[in-house]
Amino acid sequence: QAQPVESGGGLVQAGGSLRLSCAASGSMRSVHTMGWYRQTPGKQRELVATITSGGSTTYADSVKGRFTISRDNSRNTVYLQMNSLKSEDTAVYYCRADGLYAGTWGVYWGQGTQVTVSS
Repeated sequence: QAQPVESGGGLVQAGGSLRLSCAASGSMRSVHTMGWYRQTPGKQRELVATITSGGSTTYADSVKGRFTISRDNSRNTVYLQMNSLKSEDTAVYYCRADGLYAGTWGVYWGQGTQVTVSS
């Protein structure tokens, strides 16, 4: 199955921390960019952070200094360490992996994991 699988969401108080994990299929090859996006009801999905296979990262301005993205290329796994969480970080977080699966290059999305930050 090509769909990445996320884990680690949940409920946390403002100021707390959570760590999200996402494992892309072990059958995926040439996984270039992996990343995290988030979405709240009625809004478009927005970028949170991405990381390339070479380790280059990008972050949304709203999470810089609080979130850290990392990956394990050998396991096709990406992580998002979220610190100093705010109520506005509440959203469904989606993992994305760009790579080659069953001979087809594509963008593969996970089904999402809920993060709720209580104030």
